[in-house]
Amino acid sequence: MYPEPARHTPTERAVTTYQPTPIPPAAVHPAPVVPVQPSTVPAVASIVLPDGRIITGYTIDAVRPEPVTAKPAVSRTAVNVALGGVGFLAVCGGLLLLTSFIAALTAFIGQLITLAAVIFGGWIAVQVLSTSGHKGGTMVNIRRAVIKRNHFHG
Repeated sequence: MYPEPARHTPTERAVTTYQPTPIPPAAVHPAPVVPVQPSTVPAVASIVLPDGRIITGYTIDAVRPEPVTAKPAVSRTAVNVALGGVGFLAVCGGLLLLTSFIAALTAFIGQLITLAAVIFGGWIAVQVLSTSGHKGGTMVNIRRAVIKRNHFHG
């Protein structure tokens, strides 16, 4: 049912072998050995194992973790939120002052219009109702009038 696997002849490959080149001893200069005295004598510790063996060696200083940078007392996000709130309040206060200014200006203009109407209306009333300096027209003085049969005799 399944086809037979195809058998391929292995191909021969050329194998290349690399050999390291030795360094001649004349080219190697060993570093001079300088004895260094430790600044402090390390402490020697001995441990007794449960089977009675004693192991002696130098103590190893505990690994000290890197100092963690101190985080600020308040997170940066909280500072940004607070500054945004202060800015929002400043804008709201400015808008409130602007609205108050517009309302005051509107009331002032309304009062000026009312004052102008009162002054202008008073001037018109004085012109209409004043009798002094009446010029033009005919002046008729009626002293004694006699009316006979719907006819005026003056």
